[in-house]
Amino acid sequence: MANSIATFKKYIDLLDEVYKQASLTAVLESDATLARAGANANEIVIPKLSMQGLANYSRNSGYVNGDVTLTNETVQFNYDRGRAFSVDAMDNEETVGVAFGKLSSEFIRTKVVPELDAFRFAKLAENNGYTVTGATLATGEAVLTAILAAASAMDENEVPADSRILFITPSLYNSIKALDTTKSREALEGFEQIVKVPQSRFYTVIDLLDGTTSSEEAGGFTKDTSGKEINFMVVHKPAVLQFTKHTVNKVITPEENQQADAWKFCYRAYGLEDVYENKKAGIYVHAKA
Repeated sequence: MANSIATFKKYIDLLDEVYKQASLTAVLESDATLARAGANANEIVIPKLSMQGLANYSRNSGYVNGDVTLTNETVQFNYDRGRAFSVDAMDNEETVGVAFGKLSSEFIRTKVVPELDAFRFAKLAENNGYTVTGATLATGEAVLTAILAAASAMDENEVPADSRILFITPSLYNSIKALDTTKSREALEGFEQIVKVPQSRFYTVIDLLDGTTSSEEAGGFTKDTSGKEINFMVVHKPAVLQFTKHTVNKVITPEENQQADAWKFCYRAYGLEDVYENKKAGIYVHAKA
């Protein structure tokens, strides 16, 4: 029994590593020290600072007093998903552990990560500061023009040039690379990072299936009927509120399982995806019609 426990402690670490390698939105994770816990367990408090601008200086009376306001914005966690699987002890033994080992790793790689990315992109699209829809990007030149327009829009809104990340579909990215011009290279070099996102997890609106309702037993997510396919998204990282508060990979051995002679794998993810209210200009979305 001791050897079994030690083995799965090591395996849990590997499961976490699978997520870090596969997730496309992990780069946006926020610094948890910038927020504090709210009055309720399902919320955090974000400080917001506002102040008055300059006023005329008087040589007689000196400075005009200004007001500084520090308020707290309460944000609730908006992602809480989980699933449990059982593998009969004999099925696992007769496959030399492949049945259980493959189940858990493939579940995270093919189900958890794509859904989490899709949810985060949809939430960012919902809280963007600037959206372009309906434009056809049939050529690399059209894609390049659209990206330069996004950069200009952010510049006009005084979004800092550093920490901008370009999320783009592989086909559009490759169409720009195929141009191989000085202009295209300079445009791509203007981003801190470029992340290629498969269209299958790049929508403005998605539906999370509950896993119990008729026709939703399969769980996972689907594109909402009102959703649009995203061509690319420019994200200024400091504008994003992304916290993974609780992630559980729980393994229950057949000896510990009180319901069946089976290995049981339980997974739960609980977190937040949002945008600072005053920084929505840091999210630019370009979507199809």
